[in-house]
Amino acid sequence: MLPEERIALRPVTPQDAARLLVVHGDGRLEDASVRDLPAYLTPGDVLVFNDTRVLPAALKGVRPARDELGHDISVDVNLVEHVSGTKWKTLARPGKRLKTGDTIEFGEQFAARVVDKLEDGETVIEFNLPAADLVSALERYGAMPLPPYIARRRAADAEDKTTYQTSFAGEEAASVAAPTAGLHFTQRLLDEIDAAGLHRETVRLHVGLGTFAPLKESQIEANRLHAEWRELKPATANRINQSRRLGHRCVAVGTTAMRTLESCLNAQGELSAATGPTDIFLKPGDRIGATDALITNFHLPKSSLFMLVCALMGTEIMQAAYAHAIARKYRFYSYGDACLLLP
Repeated sequence: MLPEERIALRPVTPQDAARLLVVHGDGRLEDASVRDLPAYLTPGDVLVFNDTRVLPAALKGVRPARDELGHDISVDVNLVEHVSGTKWKTLARPGKRLKTGDTIEFGEQFAARVVDKLEDGETVIEFNLPAADLVSALERYGAMPLPPYIARRRAADAEDKTTYQTSFAGEEAASVAAPTAGLHFTQRLLDEIDAAGLHRETVRLHVGLGTFAPLKESQIEANRLHAEWRELKPATANRINQSRRLGHRCVAVGTTAMRTLESCLNAQGELSAATGPTDIFLKPGDRIGATDALITNFHLPKSSLFMLVCALMGTEIMQAAYAHAIARKYRFYSYGDACLLLP
């Protein structure tokens, strides 16, 4: 059981000052700092980052009274998944107080209409703004969609708009959760990585809230997770393949980068370009063919992310590593410390 005080509610300052637990394939553990990362890698190794950008996808709104006898209702809306145009799947609370056709007002001339209520409790809404203006409205009225284990303890604020966004995020804002391993990489650390002769590549996977959801029995039985859109460009795939042929390692920065890479593995054991959804589910016993090392944060127990790290390193090694991290007072989850997994 993880002690409550080990859940990080804010990142350390600066963010590259986080601790780093180095986990070796033989079970050896080393306590280090994120700034020490280049020392554990070899010139020519390739770090692969997910450069997705997080939307300020947490909104507070009001559902106006339906008639003169009714009352306005405060509504919290978290965007979950883009459907089409300006339609989004959302988690809306209190969902039971919303009906199809209701309007939710978020700000001046910024509102949405409820267009569907789904069986899994999600609500589909359609914004009243064209897609070109929606991101600006979200930047003005939205807050960062902090994970539930943080949001239950404090509200998102202006500071999170910087600390919950990677320093290398691209222009396309479409994720509703951050690729949190990347949060440690300040410009200073990126410069040190370059100076050490390490190479950087980017992939893109738009992270959904499903990354925080407990695993469902149906997902385990189907061997599939929630689908997320990802892209590996042809030139990037070619450079990583060539580097590995020369004996260098492909180091995924975060589980989303690793899932992207492994979902693009071809029958010859090399990477092929791909664009579109992936629902790959990596668990102990699965073949890992594209990832030689992984930088990641500490994950929720019984989650798909913990199963992924166990697929790379083995369950016993990861359980021992987490026990060590708890005993040594590492900080856990999205704003917490990191580990470097070297199988």
